[in-house]
Amino acid sequence: AGACFAQSDAPYTEGPVWSVTMVKTKAGMSDDYLKMLSKIYKAEGEEAKKQGLIMDYKILVGDAATPQDFDILLMQEFQNMAAFDGLRDKLDPIDKKVIGNMEVQRQGAIKRMEVREIMGTKLMREVTLK
Repeated sequence: AGACFAQSDAPYTEGPVWSVTMVKTKAGMSDDYLKMLSKIYKAEGEEAKKQGLIMDYKILVGDAATPQDFDILLMQEFQNMAAFDGLRDKLDPIDKKVIGNMEVQRQGAIKRMEVREIMGTKLMREVTLK
């Protein structure tokens, strides 16, 4: 008996996976938060790219549609879902190198809470329509 290969009839092909974090900055604090990101998020992203852990990262900035809406999106592109297996073990050394030990990281997280609120994080699959 020959192998039977089923072909999906989905109207798209699956692409990379994006981790998308929705951030709401406090009034007048967007530039302060972006300055923080330029030191940490950029350095982490560049090192993760260099090590092949992520494909890319992006920051999108826009106006909030409502007072409860986000105004910044932090996005990291991963090759596939398998890239998340053991990811923390791979990213922790980068955080330690870029930011410092756990206490320094904790203090930075507390400081960032003064200027922004994380509204949520999603994993989104990029698709290409057929």
